[in-house]
Amino acid sequence: MSKPLRVGILGGGQLGRMLLQVAANYPVETFVLEKGASAPAAKLCYHFTDGDIKDYDTVYSFGKSVDVLTIEIEHVNVEALLALEKEGIKIYPTPSALQTIKDKGLQKEFYLSNSIPSPDYVLIQNKEELKKHLSFLPAALKLRSGGYDGKGVEIIRTENDLPKAFDAPCVLEKLVDIEKEISVIVAKNDAGQTAVYPPVEMVFDPRYNLVDSLLSPARLTDTQSSAAQKIALQVVEALGSSGIFAVEMFLDKTGDILVNETAPRAHNSGHQSIEGNYTSQYDMQMRVLQNLPLGNTAIILPSLMLNLIGEEGHSGSVFYSGLNETMQIENVYVHLYGKTETKPGRKMGHVTILGNDVPELNTKAEMVKKNLKVISHS
Repeated sequence: MSKPLRVGILGGGQLGRMLLQVAANYPVETFVLEKGASAPAAKLCYHFTDGDIKDYDTVYSFGKSVDVLTIEIEHVNVEALLALEKEGIKIYPTPSALQTIKDKGLQKEFYLSNSIPSPDYVLIQNKEELKKHLSFLPAALKLRSGGYDGKGVEIIRTENDLPKAFDAPCVLEKLVDIEKEISVIVAKNDAGQTAVYPPVEMVFDPRYNLVDSLLSPARLTDTQSSAAQKIALQVVEALGSSGIFAVEMFLDKTGDILVNETAPRAHNSGHQSIEGNYTSQYDMQMRVLQNLPLGNTAIILPSLMLNLIGEEGHSGSVFYSGLNETMQIENVYVHLYGKTETKPGRKMGHVTILGNDVPELNTKAEMVKKNLKVISHS
């Protein structure tokens, strides 16, 4: 009898946790590397290693103990992954794809060189250099590396906003007159098979610059939907890597679709696929890791996903107020991430709502928002 495939996951947050929930259905042995044994994924894997995913020796040593490696966050030590790849460890996505995506400057250059539509940009080294590009404003200033979940982005509209600027290498990206923000998840396996999910529509929380809710499918024309899927597939094919990818895009007021950025992993904009699509993004990722045939991406029912974040004024041991009332609502699915401590704006879980149409979804969403609050124990 053959040994189970040893699957290593770099990162132990909620994405890793949801991947592990699916991994239980497959003949695999799971390993997780993350700092802190209270990480959301720590209790769901076969083997947990408490360590830093950014440290070369830690990642290299961890990688030597598995057959395949994947990530649930891109801020990992790529040099260690390059060394492991040379020694025959399968890595999804490839370290070279990860290198391109991790650096937003390289990511923008990648779009340009592959004729992928994306907003105009300028690369700058520091705050002082920004002053030379005032004519380019208004623009979004994005740190080239290290930004995550809305952190590392500042909107610079006029010279008066310069004090907010980062004094570090950045991408200065022309602001787009956005009609809506959409995302397409794409999976690709080593056999070259691809699977493209229908686009979803994202609504952002202006306080924290992270996804507040999303609607699946996105309210697009058939032409727009097909164009978004085609562009997302173009991005993944150009990266030349197997894996699961989220391609976030802008639909502008003129009807053009522009790539904002790509995540080389499962993504917040695919959470609803657990209940809303025939194959979830996490099941798709497990199929990629085993080079199995990819699943059906079709939508079962329209869905609306709400992120559950810590309420303002609440820090400390978490309490989910209104959970009982929320779970009485038909076709509402609550996912809690196992984080014991809450703070304002922290992602603590999500709720997926299934329904027949947008009015029904919105009605149920308002009920959930009214009932379910992430607070701290008094």
